[in-house]
Amino acid sequence: MEENKEEVVSKNFIEQEIDKDLAEGVYDHVQTRFPPEPNGYLHIGHAKSILLNYGLAQKYGGKFNLRFDDTNPTKEKTEFVESIMEDVKWLGADFEDRLFFASNYFQEMYDCAVLLIKKGKAFVCDLTAEEIREYRGDFKTPGKESPCRNRSVEENLKLFEEMKEGKYQDGEKVLRAKIDMASPNINMRDPVIYRVARMTHHNTGDQWCIYPMYDFAHPIEDAIEHITHSICTLEFEDHRPLYDWVVKECEFVAPPRQIEFAKLYLTNVITGKRYIKKLVEDGIVDGWDDPRLVSIAALRRRGYTPEALRMFVDLVGVSKANSSVDYAMLEYCIREDLKLKRPRMMAILDPIKLVIDNYPEDTVEYLDVANNMENPELGERKVPFGKELYIEREDFMEEPIKKYFRLFPGNEVRLMNAYFVTCTGCEKDEDGNVTVVHCTYDPETKSGSGFEGRKVKGTIHWVASSTAVQAEVRLYENIVDEEKGKLNEDGSLNLNPNSLTILKNCYVEPGLLSAKAYDSFQFVRNGFFCVDCKDSGADHLVFNRIVSLKSSFKITK
Repeated sequence: MEENKEEVVSKNFIEQEIDKDLAEGVYDHVQTRFPPEPNGYLHIGHAKSILLNYGLAQKYGGKFNLRFDDTNPTKEKTEFVESIMEDVKWLGADFEDRLFFASNYFQEMYDCAVLLIKKGKAFVCDLTAEEIREYRGDFKTPGKESPCRNRSVEENLKLFEEMKEGKYQDGEKVLRAKIDMASPNINMRDPVIYRVARMTHHNTGDQWCIYPMYDFAHPIEDAIEHITHSICTLEFEDHRPLYDWVVKECEFVAPPRQIEFAKLYLTNVITGKRYIKKLVEDGIVDGWDDPRLVSIAALRRRGYTPEALRMFVDLVGVSKANSSVDYAMLEYCIREDLKLKRPRMMAILDPIKLVIDNYPEDTVEYLDVANNMENPELGERKVPFGKELYIEREDFMEEPIKKYFRLFPGNEVRLMNAYFVTCTGCEKDEDGNVTVVHCTYDPETKSGSGFEGRKVKGTIHWVASSTAVQAEVRLYENIVDEEKGKLNEDGSLNLNPNSLTILKNCYVEPGLLSAKAYDSFQFVRNGFFCVDCKDSGADHLVFNRIVSLKSSFKITK
């Protein structure tokens, strides 16, 4: 009994509703869908919807559809269709052979509209868009009926047929549902369900010059596909009575049921298509997949994994109340996913040369290095070592600050996986900048030799200069800072000028030369990095920083 009680408590409110519907025989199966409009790239919020809908189908042994809500050809492109399909597949939401387009149902939608006219539930209206708005009223004032509302069924059928045949200009006539102009829900005040629009559609070409409105088309699509639970975000809550009205009046058997959940809001990011489009057009970002954005394509390019996004969505959970999630939670998830999976490589982002004066000339020694100290299963690799190395500039100070344990004249440190070295001095250019650091090494202190004669407090990483591979490294910060305000007074985005830092002269160990697009690594002390899929090549390696190594963020139990 206790176990059963625990199971009920752990289910979210959508699962509880589905359980109730199945128990009461409302449905004998579960079928969900993800229904994007192909008018832009998907973002992190869509990932939540995809994984929620797919997860519910999996949990209940049901089916999951991918369906494009392509009823508005003004903004839709094949490019967006292809990018969405790639994103859904990448996230692991398997729609098998169930790929659908709303536009494939245009005939059924037209037939439903004709049925409504015949039932006296729809009429052709001559009012302009502005007049329709005026007649609609507001939250305090009921609407006024259109002068066209009481046209005969025969006249409405004739006019609607003429709309379909192209006899009217765009905006000249619309088809409206006949519901209730005094309804407290403005969506029910005789909403427009079809409009004339002479536009070429990406799927149906010029076959149609009338197109259904989203609120009419969407419930019909769900019903045709035998969707049981139409899971959508909270802004559609006020549209639910219209959804239910459409499937009822169009006489669908076992119609789908709409359930709303809270949208995913993430701090310090931009998800609005209008803003992203402007960033792309103004050249501030290099496309919809710029790693500073949180489109799914951008997260993939930056180095996020499907596993990290699934973990993030699980942690966020399903709620009825809108709230914001700290971007740091997303970063926590990718760290957790990568830390035991990926090799820890040595890369120098701000190089300065280190010369070991007493190391033999023209000698390259291959040292055994563990790929991941926390996961021995990843094995070892050989890393070349020699007389001249690159180290991070911050790992040397001529005049050290308090508690600085790295290289300074007279101090001894360990070169990671190699030897103890003692700093003997440095060279400078004419402006006083340090160009070369000198040291000596103790051959007896080799890592793995069992040397215990003395201890050192500092360990620094390095790359041998003779075999180093030059690379470009891109460091990212949030593109906006919400603490300073996401928008300026004029409504433009308050952009972070440091959102992208490009380091051109970095050096990485030669093992990274074979890295391919999307391959990710931990760079010792610098963070997790991924090979850029657009700009990286064998002759020009480019790495994107996915995330730094540490954060103060903690998961609260």
